[in-house]
Amino acid sequence: MEQLGAAIAQLASGQGLGWNNLLDIALVAIFVYYLLVLIRGTRAVQLLLGVVVIVAIYGIAVLLKLTLTALVLQGLSVVALFGVVVVFQPELRRALGQLGRLGPLNMLLQPTTVESVDKVVDELVRAALLVSANRHGALIVVERGTGLQDYTETGVPVNGRLTAELLASIFMVRSPLHDGAVIVRNQQILAAACLLPLEDVSDRATHRYGMRHRAALSISQQTDAVVLIISEETQAISIASAGRIIGGLDEERLRRVLSSLLRSRIQPLPFRSSNKAS
Repeated sequence: MEQLGAAIAQLASGQGLGWNNLLDIALVAIFVYYLLVLIRGTRAVQLLLGVVVIVAIYGIAVLLKLTLTALVLQGLSVVALFGVVVVFQPELRRALGQLGRLGPLNMLLQPTTVESVDKVVDELVRAALLVSANRHGALIVVERGTGLQDYTETGVPVNGRLTAELLASIFMVRSPLHDGAVIVRNQQILAAACLLPLEDVSDRATHRYGMRHRAALSISQQTDAVVLIISEETQAISIASAGRIIGGLDEERLRRVLSSLLRSRIQPLPFRSSNKAS
């Protein structure tokens, strides 16, 4: 704390303000900005405000020379450090996952071609139309940069070639595999009846969406997967990506959005929220 105060005082007086100091300030500002973007809309905002209040009290205690208060807060800071890691675990996991999805490096590790993406898009679009026409529901998770092996192991292995007919048969009501998610990697169906997490979904999203859409939002927040959802009640077709969802897609828009997302692993396209679906 004393070193930080001395550094701030030195910068305020204009002493030693060089290019490295400006770079230092810029990096800290960028870090704080992306930290706020990361926790926006989550319970971590209130927890962060509580941490700020405690730090402010400690600063006041140091300035007023309240020795006992400062010692108590210093002792609590060690315990609070581990507590913050536990409490912010979902946000930290999401942040580290985003750092691991560096676009150029990820494309080198998992190269894809336009032709293979187009084939995947064709089969997914045909499957969505078949499932919707049969008045069934579906939840299809398309793996991109982040591996989904943990979720794949919760389901039944399929390891079959990606075809619209196979997807439609899996999600038939009488099929034993229809209840759960199908995970797709490239042109292969890895597993069916997979369990997806329902955590990290805001209360507003929980209120507006059904179980399939909530699961799609959650997995798209934690990974860079693209999730295709067909509502069993309304037969509406939706796509979830980067914690956002767009619904009411017809064949043309569905094909266009899927192509855009699956061809680019660097930055998901921004979506606007759809109407309520189940």
